[in-house]
Amino acid sequence: MGTDVAVQRSFKKGQQFWAAGHTIITNFHLSPKNGVYVWFAYYTDGKFKNQVTADAKQLSTQPQKINYENSARLRFKHLSIGWKKYLKGISDIETGWNLYSYAGFGLMLGRVTNTHSVSIDTAVYNPPVLSGRANFKRLTLDLGLGAEVPVGGDFYIYGEVKALVPTTDYPSRFIFINDNAPFAAMLGLGIRLLF
Repeated sequence: MGTDVAVQRSFKKGQQFWAAGHTIITNFHLSPKNGVYVWFAYYTDGKFKNQVTADAKQLSTQPQKINYENSARLRFKHLSIGWKKYLKGISDIETGWNLYSYAGFGLMLGRVTNTHSVSIDTAVYNPPVLSGRANFKRLTLDLGLGAEVPVGGDFYIYGEVKALVPTTDYPSRFIFINDNAPFAAMLGLGIRLLF
């Protein structure tokens, strides 16, 4: 079992943000070098803003365009299952250090909240992103690289970098950019206990 605290960065242009998070991970060591992992992570709200334009639905509407700012808050929970491979060392090393990698698939459960700087009448205009709150889902390819050192007994301190690459879009009118988003990476520091 392991747990860590992490810093998250969303890299997708148009929705870049920083957030903090926490991960709980279970490793099932099938051999000293290979195993299966299951992790669950959750994060604080990431905040970003977009300058957008709502176009009129009718040619007779004046003005034809309304420029405004959308303030967004995006956060998600993430469940991942996959393979853990020790590249250097083994799962129960007593001295030295380990280097390992992750590869797996996950489910991202997200929530986005949008606040517009002006009120947009959606009966008259087509805003590129809707105001309000909505949930979304993404399937992800999850990749990671980590290092750990034993600190005594069956305890290990580890550091990891992970990337969550969206594999599905499931378009949402509440997310300004849906293609391959959110694309996020995390840097975490934690402790693992070997049973």
